[in-house]
Amino acid sequence: METGNFLGQIPTQLPEELFHVLAAGDGMRIERIVSKGHTSPAGYWYDQPENEWVMVLKGEAKLRFEQDDRVVHLAAGDYVNIAAHERHRVDWTREDTETVWLAVFYQEAGE
Repeated sequence: METGNFLGQIPTQLPEELFHVLAAGDGMRIERIVSKGHTSPAGYWYDQPENEWVMVLKGEAKLRFEQDDRVVHLAAGDYVNIAAHERHRVDWTREDTETVWLAVFYQEAGE
């Protein structure tokens, strides 16, 4: 059995985003992501083969979606469900505090 605190054990220095796989199984993966002023590299778009349900538990972030140039601002408690291959990027995360994400990557039923 593994236990922990989702908001604990965050390093004081974050030169790069922190990714931690908490659980994974048949077509599903749960990650904790920690950002602090991090954004996607210029011109880079995530284009994932699986769906991603993501929630901000602490901090704030802005995601941009390529198809319609839509920007979604997420604060603590906000979530978005991103379809597979929906190209998106992280445009902004707070620089003065950590942004802690809960990300669930999954396949559609029957895939």
